Amino acid sequence: MPPMSQKTRSSTPRLSEQAKHLSVPEGIVSSGWPAVRKTCLEKLGAEFDPWQDNAGRLILSKREDGNLAAMVDGVGMSLPRQVGKTHLIGFLVFALCVNMPGLMVIWTAHHSATTTETFLSMQGFAKRAKVAPHVKKVYTGAGDEEVRFHNGSRILFGAREHGFGRGIAGVDVLIFDEAQILSDKAMANMVATMNTSRFGLQLYVGTPPKPEDAGRSEAFKRMRREALAGTLPDGAWVEFGADSDAASDDRKQWRKMNPSYPKRTPQQSLMRLKRKLTDGDWRREGMGIWDDDDAGSRLISADVWSSTSVEQAPDDGIRSIGVAFSREGDRVSTAGVVKHEDGAHGELIAAYSGPAEAGTSQLADWLAERWRDLAMIALSGSASAALYQALVDRGVSRKVLHTLTTTEYFAANTMTVDALQSETLTHPEVPGDALTASVAVSDMKKRGQNGQWGWEATTPDGDETPVEAFSVAYWAARTSKRKPGRKQTLI
Repeated sequence: MPPMSQKTRSSTPRLSEQAKHLSVPEGIVSSGWPAVRKTCLEKLGAEFDPWQDNAGRLILSKREDGNLAAMVDGVGMSLPRQVGKTHLIGFLVFALCVNMPGLMVIWTAHHSATTTETFLSMQGFAKRAKVAPHVKKVYTGAGDEEVRFHNGSRILFGAREHGFGRGIAGVDVLIFDEAQILSDKAMANMVATMNTSRFGLQLYVGTPPKPEDAGRSEAFKRMRREALAGTLPDGAWVEFGADSDAASDDRKQWRKMNPSYPKRTPQQSLMRLKRKLTDGDWRREGMGIWDDDDAGSRLISADVWSSTSVEQAPDDGIRSIGVAFSREGDRVSTAGVVKHEDGAHGELIAAYSGPAEAGTSQLADWLAERWRDLAMIALSGSASAALYQALVDRGVSRKVLHTLTTTEYFAANTMTVDALQSETLTHPEVPGDALTASVAVSDMKKRGQNGQWGWEATTPDGDETPVEAFSVAYWAARTSKRKPGRKQTLI
């Protein structure tokens, strides 16, 4: 993990010494925090605990080109309740608005109640004696909550459950409160509002997700998993929490889980919170302890996958085949998709693990017997060139073969997810089969600067190649213009 470029005083604990988990972006050379902190202290009358001071420095850390170091993936923060999160973020964005005329900030939570509570806090900020001179007006109408500054900067508040934020252009700062309830779709819709911003600050702030948040917490869980694995070079992660095996009533853990205790957060506040919550919720929301994440994460929710399963495949249509190799070439999966009048239907044909040469030879023999009945044989992955040549050597026409480019592979993944969500792509109803198992543990892995992503298994024994082959076959079915000579039944 790269060290922060600017050190705190020796008497002040480092963020790495206080946080349970900390991941920082690569290439940090400076931070915009000193200027923001100065505004907070001198113009807004705010003071910060050591952890808040250090977190602010990380949030606004910059690279040599002057851009935020976490501009691509954002800053994720897993924080227990009563830790001083609203104080830090509230003053940070108020100071940014004062320092940067015309700044557009969106502060969104999943639930309306949380949004209302946050807005009331910010309304209180705006009325403070030192803050009020900078504020032009506070709008309090339902659905129109906003703090507007004299210099044109604005902070808008709204709930994601009501579709707030979509379609708003020119956003410079996005704050995702309750990030543990943030679907990939909602995140994508909101992040798109920042396309024209040269600032591009994203904050994902939440508590460890509950079991019932499954399907809506994948973005937050994926960010944490990448941070802990050291594969989040363009983002930051800050996590405070007690030891995973700590007892729920262990007072010795309170300083560790809550860096604002007891100075800013008194003992009574934590005791009151503990008594109001169930033991499970107290461990997650009060102590910051994550549930075991061994099950991995998935992009295609169980509900979407279930809703697109069918007992019987279409009787006929135009068939295409997709083949996907793992990066190491030791795994390969083959899927078929038939395009019919109402959409498309796909099935996994086979998944193989072992020496690439043996798998390629057997697969080439099998495909060579069937290529004349196919619109396309689409190949993706490390051993694609070897399979392509093996098929040509067996007499398969090059007109049927296509090796996907990286861009086409990205497009295939997005097309497949969109088709499943719109229920125009179906699959067999076979619980526990290799394709269903692959979908259950495969998530998106960003592989470019423009939102492109590939499939990646999120468990040690997971296999992403079945869902990759399914996606590649669907792309082939959608893009091929070739029509085999006779009508065929499904594979």
